[in-house]
Amino acid sequence: MFSLLSDLFPFRLSIDTTTVAGTTLWSLALYLGFFPVGEWVADRLMQWFNFAERSLYTSEKEFDRTRRGREAQNAFYASLFSIVPFLLVGGLFEYGVEIGLGRSWAVSIGTIACISGGVYELGRRDGMMG
Repeated sequence: MFSLLSDLFPFRLSIDTTTVAGTTLWSLALYLGFFPVGEWVADRLMQWFNFAERSLYTSEKEFDRTRRGREAQNAFYASLFSIVPFLLVGGLFEYGVEIGLGRSWAVSIGTIACISGGVYELGRRDGMMG
């Protein structure tokens, strides 16, 4: 795969797998720990996508005919894009841990944070049901 990337780009593209793993672990931990915020971001994005797409239609009849499919597609895109803020903040956390504790701790602390966020989310959902 990396030979394909080197054939595609005229410059050397270096991907540090430890940083990618740590960033995604921190992002998942933050997403689980702040799940209502992630839902809020996805809802706002879906509203914005629906509003922006409405301006593309001149016919009300055509807009209503394709509404259900477009709203489902916009909900999918909104859920995908709602992880971007968590990826950015997760990258900052990863960078902070690398600077503060060293590179070897970044993935370990990210894993612990991820497990903690998952346990918190399970407890939060259980508290909502009971």
